[in-house]
Amino acid sequence: MGFGLLLSGVSVVAFAQAQGAAGGGSAVVKQSNPLPADAPVAPPADAPVVSAVPASGAPAAAGADNVAANSTIAELQQLIQSRSLNELRTTYNGHYGASLLFKPEDLTYYVAMFQQKNFWRVVKTVSESQAEQLYKTFVDQTVKLADVDIRTIKLDAERARTERVIAAQEARLGILQNDLTVQRQQEQEVAARQEQARKEAAALLTERQASRQQLDYLQRQIRSLETQKSRVAPITAQQPKRRAR
Repeated sequence: MGFGLLLSGVSVVAFAQAQGAAGGGSAVVKQSNPLPADAPVAPPADAPVVSAVPASGAPAAAGADNVAANSTIAELQQLIQSRSLNELRTTYNGHYGASLLFKPEDLTYYVAMFQQKNFWRVVKTVSESQAEQLYKTFVDQTVKLADVDIRTIKLDAERARTERVIAAQEARLGILQNDLTVQRQQEQEVAARQEQARKEAAALLTERQASRQQLDYLQRQIRSLETQKSRVAPITAQQPKRRAR
């Protein structure tokens, strides 16, 4: 990960001794791969431009005019602008980071710790072992310092996800409520149609019974008339009366 943009345009950063940079326990740190000795310090796409911080480490808004000409940071800034440094390692933890840079001309190491746009510590040394130890110490400190930021990022993501789930559940609830409303309306309509159908069936049943009664009456009348008709005696011819002699 490049460091040029992070260090270019630096206004001022506090110098701290290596002893003041030492921190507590260890942490597992993922480091970037070292660059070749002749590789230029390339600016990362998302690296911030560093502004000034006072010696206490608290971020400040001091401009380039406040940079001491004989400060380690002014020296480091000039070397970066002239592309005289190689980036050996850079580690980011949340908004914090640490970098180890190397000046091949005189075998000098620069170790820096920063927070977003603000450097906290920069140390210059010609000892490789001291530079590596300082870098590990700075990385360990960034792990601890970034713990709150990382937890905040995770909690914010969980909050956003929960809000999305809530919105989805609310939408689902609205759909179910609409479905239930439509279902109840349909049930009411079905019940009304069933009641109307029962009334119509009852009326048809009454009409059918009346029709059957009428049919039965007519059939009885027909049978009665047929019976009466079958009982009529046949008409016979009368014999002529004889005259007395």
